Amino acid sequence: MPKIIAAAGSAIVLLLCAAAHAAEIKIMYPPPMRTLLAELLPQFERASGHKVTVIYESSWLLVERIRKGETPDVAFLAVAAADDLIREGRLARRVDVVGSSIGVAVRAGSPKPDIGSVEAFKRTLLAVQSFARNEGADSGTFVRGLLERLGIRDAMVPKTVLVRQGFVAERVAKGEVELGAQQMLELMAVPGVDATPLPQEIQHVIVFCAAVPAAPHAPEAVDPLIAFLRSSAAAPSIRSKGLVPR
Repeated sequence: MPKIIAAAGSAIVLLLCAAAHAAEIKIMYPPPMRTLLAELLPQFERASGHKVTVIYESSWLLVERIRKGETPDVAFLAVAAADDLIREGRLARRVDVVGSSIGVAVRAGSPKPDIGSVEAFKRTLLAVQSFARNEGADSGTFVRGLLERLGIRDAMVPKTVLVRQGFVAERVAKGEVELGAQQMLELMAVPGVDATPLPQEIQHVIVFCAAVPAAPHAPEAVDPLIAFLRSSAAAPSIRSKGLVPR
């Protein structure tokens, strides 16, 4: 408890100090972070006095923009992408913020899928008439590899819809597909579906971090923002989105 209080107190001190020198901070984030940051960033603005400018695009597009020389104050990325950019000298450091697990979703009111074990998960996938996953993003890459490891990739290909932009759960909610797989926070962001995390034996947690360049445009706002997102004040919002604070 003292550590939690101390962390919250440190975040508040940083915010109060920042308020005396308000700046405009440029932030990049991908779809998985949308619902969380849409809730928390306005709170940060009100508490700190800083103004947030957001660039919202798919992870790979954000990575390409940074590689082409665009410099955010903070980029929220999966750690693997951030580490690549740090090795390339495009970014300088990262701080882990949240962990995101993978799950599946069915249309609200449908029977809950039996995925309580690895074998049950396989049976459920093989039994559905249609399945959707995202293509190109971290969870889609993981799910594709998981299907291969489980030996059911070829059986799933004919009934799989690949979603290249947006939330997989939107297809499920509309009744276009029977079952969808994506990060839990993305599934939970869509009304009209019921989401269930994968069994622990095959679960995969994607860690998202706040990645910072060597020379951000508004350095006085960077650390207060990160401290706020990692404080006890932000933790309830993080957990409500199906995420785990880091």
